[in-house]
Amino acid sequence: MTFQADKVSEFEEIFNSSKHKIRAMQGCCHLELMRDINQPNIYMTHSHWESETDLNNYRDSELFKTTWAKTKVLFAEKPLAFSVESLTVV
Repeated sequence: MTFQADKVSEFEEIFNSSKHKIRAMQGCCHLELMRDINQPNIYMTHSHWESETDLNNYRDSELFKTTWAKTKVLFAEKPLAFSVESLTVV
């Protein structure tokens, strides 16, 4: 997610106020926020879900809708989202 540079702290406040609620959602096993080391207005969330159904239930929840509404107005570019499966862990 690429944020407007002057909106970064606002995003961090939104994430910090939501992270424990997201992590408490049914099926959420891991939640992590990462930032690009060279471009400090670029962030990525990384989460693990027990199932795609659990992830979709979160995406359909009021928590997601309200958090996303506050977050999306802060973007400088269209965000990307990926759902992946782990093939190899070493």
